[in-house]
Amino acid sequence: MEFAGIAALVPLFFFAVGLIALAIILSFIPVGLWISALAAGVKIGIITLIGMRLRRVPPAKIVNPLIKAVKAGLNVTVNQLEAHYLAGGNVDRVVDALIAAERANIPLAFERAAAIDLAGRNVLEAVQMSVNPKVIETPLISAVAKDGIEVKAIARVTVRANIDRLVGGAGEETIIARVGEGVVTTVGSADNHKAVLENPDLISQTVLGKGLDAGTAFEILSIDIADVDVGRNIGAQLQTDQAEADKRIAQAKAEERRAMAVAKEQEMKAAVQEMRAKVVEAEAMVPRALAEALREGKLGVMDYYNLQNLLADTQMRDAIGKMAPKGDGAGSGNTPPADNK
Repeated sequence: MEFAGIAALVPLFFFAVGLIALAIILSFIPVGLWISALAAGVKIGIITLIGMRLRRVPPAKIVNPLIKAVKAGLNVTVNQLEAHYLAGGNVDRVVDALIAAERANIPLAFERAAAIDLAGRNVLEAVQMSVNPKVIETPLISAVAKDGIEVKAIARVTVRANIDRLVGGAGEETIIARVGEGVVTTVGSADNHKAVLENPDLISQTVLGKGLDAGTAFEILSIDIADVDVGRNIGAQLQTDQAEADKRIAQAKAEERRAMAVAKEQEMKAAVQEMRAKVVEAEAMVPRALAEALREGKLGVMDYYNLQNLLADTQMRDAIGKMAPKGDGAGSGNTPPADNK
């Protein structure tokens, strides 16, 4: 009885093992995906799907975009899609871009789309931008006319993606920078700011005629001035700053001249003191000269006394002159005026 029960369990065991093995095989071999591809009319071998597993390529990442491409009438092979995936590209986005380009009647080969995708560009967005142009708004641009008045403007640039220049072409930042440069140049060449305010389309025409989209990934369709306004009087401010700078320079030069005058005055005072010292030195030599003249007999004693009397008389006259009030004739002469008591 026990042997019969064990014999009955053996088929169940093998059946379970078979189910497990079938589940493992089905998990490794995407049979469901293969059936979906056959139902969609896409010819792909089961061996090819197994090879994708071995190359660590998710079959769904290749088969589903391939089904979309075949249904859209695109001539795309499995090897192209798998090579692009292994290169790090987005297969689904490339196929969507090819379908959008096909519907919009834009010539775009798979190799070109794959190169754009591998270059880091959004190829689907580029195709959409080719169909529906994009508007890029520049930041506030400040420029100064010849009369010194600042003009502030905001421009809107309508661009369309250039598929042929997406690889290696400059981006939106270059377009914004070039438009800003063109606005500054146009406003700067205007005689006055009123001409710019009266004809803002002059900026658009001048900037658009410069070919600013050269070397970029876009084609400029139009440049429109969204807003234009008057800013500061830069010319007057510069003149004011220049006048202030000139005033400071003049003050510095005046201070320099004053310092030189003070130094010269001090030098003159020192020279006067030096001359006085020489006079004092010369006066100190007079008694010595008199003594030497007396000693050598060149000057007599009476002559010396007469000289002393002359000096005393001179000193007395000086003292009387200092005592007499100015403008009073009574004080003139050799005798001082009498006191009236």
